[in-house]
Amino acid sequence: MRALQIFSKELRDYFVSPIAYIVISVFLLVTGWFFFSPFFIFDQASLRDFFNLLPPVFSFIIPAMTMRLFSEEFNTGSYEILETLPVNGRDIVLGKFLAVAALVAALLVPTLSYAVSVSFLGDLDWGPVAGGYIGALFLGGAYGAIGLFASSLTKNQIVAFIIGAALCFALTLVNKMVFFFPASVASVLGFLGADAHFQNIARGVLDSRDLLYFVSIMFLGLYGTSAVLEARK
Repeated sequence: MRALQIFSKELRDYFVSPIAYIVISVFLLVTGWFFFSPFFIFDQASLRDFFNLLPPVFSFIIPAMTMRLFSEEFNTGSYEILETLPVNGRDIVLGKFLAVAALVAALLVPTLSYAVSVSFLGDLDWGPVAGGYIGALFLGGAYGAIGLFASSLTKNQIVAFIIGAALCFALTLVNKMVFFFPASVASVLGFLGADAHFQNIARGVLDSRDLLYFVSIMFLGLYGTSAVLEARK
């Protein structure tokens, strides 16, 4: 119940301020431009190119959404007031994480118009589309947890954004760096890459290993955030 109160407050703060509208507008502008610009060249009724864009775009958009969640409160001193209320650190972390997850879902809802538009232009396979959106929610949740962790490390929102974006971008790119390493190391790095797990789900294949990967990243991010908050006391 207390986590839900934090969730409600944070989600309301997103939409009362211009943050949510700016983030959603930038996201739709970037993905819409890069998806539809080459769409008619390839003449394929598919959202594969859109889903290919999500990991790198999320690497910057989601840290921008999360950078203020703790950093701003540390800077203004409002977090100390929050600690005096009958809530514990886990409630605060979970409530803020749920608000980020809800904003990620709100971010994706307008892009359903892409799928509808493509379906009118050709025979769209809705299975991979559904898988892509499920994967996008898991990817957004994982990057949101990382962004929360980054925000808990510093009072400076810009520094929080840089740390969060660097961590998310590293997880996005690690699959493309494996050929620099020996096979034994490459297999481990390949599993650590978020992009490969996301693309597996986006193909419409719900493998438990991919879901477990994203759940593990969320757990580690939220656990790390809770540990940092506990250490600040």
